[in-house]
Amino acid sequence: VWDEATYVKHHKQKIALVLSAMRHFAAELKKDGWTIDYVELDDEHNSGSFSGEVSRAIERHNPGKIDVVRPSEWRVDQIVQEWPEKFGLSVRILTDDRYLCSLADFRDWADGRKQLTMEHFYRTMRKKTNLLVSDQGAPAGGQWNLDKFNREPLSKSDIPSSRDFFPRFKIDKITAEVIELVKKKFSGHFGSIKNFNWPTTQAQAEAAADTFLTKRLKNFGRYQDAMLFEQDQLFHSMLSTSLNLGLLNPLDLCLRAEAAYERGEAPLNSVEGFIRQIIGWREYIRGFYWYFMPTLADKNELNANRRLPNFFWTGKTDMRCMADSIRSTYENAHAHHIQRLMVLGNFALLAGIRPAEVQEWFLAVYADAYEWVEMPNVVGMALFADGGKLATKPYAASGNYINKMSDYCASCSYSVSKKTGDQACPFNYLYWNFMIRNRQRLEKNHRVNRNYWTWERMSAEKKNDYIVSAHSFLKDLEATEQS
Repeated sequence: VWDEATYVKHHKQKIALVLSAMRHFAAELKKDGWTIDYVELDDEHNSGSFSGEVSRAIERHNPGKIDVVRPSEWRVDQIVQEWPEKFGLSVRILTDDRYLCSLADFRDWADGRKQLTMEHFYRTMRKKTNLLVSDQGAPAGGQWNLDKFNREPLSKSDIPSSRDFFPRFKIDKITAEVIELVKKKFSGHFGSIKNFNWPTTQAQAEAAADTFLTKRLKNFGRYQDAMLFEQDQLFHSMLSTSLNLGLLNPLDLCLRAEAAYERGEAPLNSVEGFIRQIIGWREYIRGFYWYFMPTLADKNELNANRRLPNFFWTGKTDMRCMADSIRSTYENAHAHHIQRLMVLGNFALLAGIRPAEVQEWFLAVYADAYEWVEMPNVVGMALFADGGKLATKPYAASGNYINKMSDYCASCSYSVSKKTGDQACPFNYLYWNFMIRNRQRLEKNHRVNRNYWTWERMSAEKKNDYIVSAHSFLKDLEATEQS
């Protein structure tokens, strides 16, 4: 419905993906003999809202009750809660089987804990699913988490040039019609539709999964934090859109990855890392979202109040890492998790950008972004705006991290080796400005308090250079936005 397509200005590819996947699914159900009443977005009678379409459906079918799968977003759930009184019908909310941990089970796990540590939840899920767990209950390889083996930088020579490394999906009649609709009706939305190549059917999603498991899984782990200029997919799975749409089954996908390890086709660190993203992080984020909503949406623990810079939409910035991450976002409706967290999110954190504006941007621009997954990642992981309920420390980093994990810095207009001044990497002085700006809140955090020892050993002149450089950059940023 129009309300869902426009309540934020979703990326053109995201709208095309969702509409094409729904239309394909409706066509498949009809082919299998189901009676389907499907209203297309551009139907002239489309009411524009969920409740409006339910009302029209009631007029057409005179039902005795309404069955609906539990919405994945709190906002839509509130709409559904109004239906019994609004329509005078009983409403049965069905379990959403795209997830492995029920909301009730997550609440049982979370209640009474001082810290909702993802690692503890992940181990619970490993035992529940029995993935990479021995008959005696021990983790494969003797360790639950092998993330320390998954932080290697990558060079372009390490990337295969094989044309079948990533599948290309045929633009069939349904998808072509949707793309034309998007071009016509959503021309003012962010992003390019030109590179559309997302799976829109279960068969295509399974083909994408097969290609990942056979071609890229073996190197997925070791290079999952690496970034390369104009190399947008690397060894990442690119399966989150299919998982979130329900085109892939999460447990089945994990079992296939586990089988690849058992056959000796992929190393344990890659398989464990992939499984952790699905049954650990994905399930945890969803549970966390529902556990803390609706108050999570308004969190701003660090009192960040700067407007979102316009270059988040245009990509016009001399920071090469930021420009390339935004370029990939614009062209593909995708940037991998380290670009999102340690480049884009890191900049928003250090610059003190309003969490609500950062949330809206992330929700709008990525094809796999829905509020249940976007909001906790932005509020808790990227911006520490929830005060540490999700992450045990802010994911703040200087340019040194980006230089270590990418090739961005070598050809950047700024120098990552310079700490202050006009030519210095902005991440360097923004990092220290962030730490000092939030000293009262962060100095007690045992994971970052050593940074303040380092600060106190600096000379007064060096401290001043950091603060002056940061204030000058942020002042210029604000002046650019106003003009």
